[in-house]
Amino acid sequence: MQSPSTTATAAAATYTTIPISGSDVISRSIQNLSTSLSRHRPWPEFLSAAALDAPASLSAALTRLRQNAKYFTTNYAILVSICATASLIGSPVALILYAAVFGLWLVLYFYREDPMAAWGRHVDDRVVILGLVLVSFAVLWIVGKVNVLLIGVAVGVLICAVHAVVRNPQGLFLDEDDAASSGLIGPPPPPASSSRMKDFAY
Repeated sequence: MQSPSTTATAAAATYTTIPISGSDVISRSIQNLSTSLSRHRPWPEFLSAAALDAPASLSAALTRLRQNAKYFTTNYAILVSICATASLIGSPVALILYAAVFGLWLVLYFYREDPMAAWGRHVDDRVVILGLVLVSFAVLWIVGKVNVLLIGVAVGVLICAVHAVVRNPQGLFLDEDDAASSGLIGPPPPPASSSRMKDFAY
């Protein structure tokens, strides 16, 4: 069985500073995207009606908003994407083109960790960003429907905000530190002294 350090080293070695082909970049970015989506919280937990109640005050509402936004980040991103997609159902061409542009941004920028090469030459990150911006503006100019898309995104954000405020985050912990700060688990016991260990050995 490999040690954690060996596993981490192997994972770090998966990516390289040497530019790789566009197909390899896309493949690895899709893998990163798939891994990120797999981290979403279970939907029954997200939609649990038993955990819904009104916050006691404005400060409590803001606290819930912050905690739930951290805990359900991927779920909220999926929900906003669904609302944006639903807003363009009546315009299939706009839906396909906007989805393609969004996919390019995800694959070539947000989830890309490797330098990219094309026709044997290294492609600078600034060139990639410039290309994505130009493609985005071209699609916006050709398709339009920006107001409809923004309305869909705004509806999705509003739904997420309402859920984050009325969803009681009690019992939701991002990691052991959050659980310890809430008193769910105690600090680890102090290590045994060397004298006691010697007595135990004898």
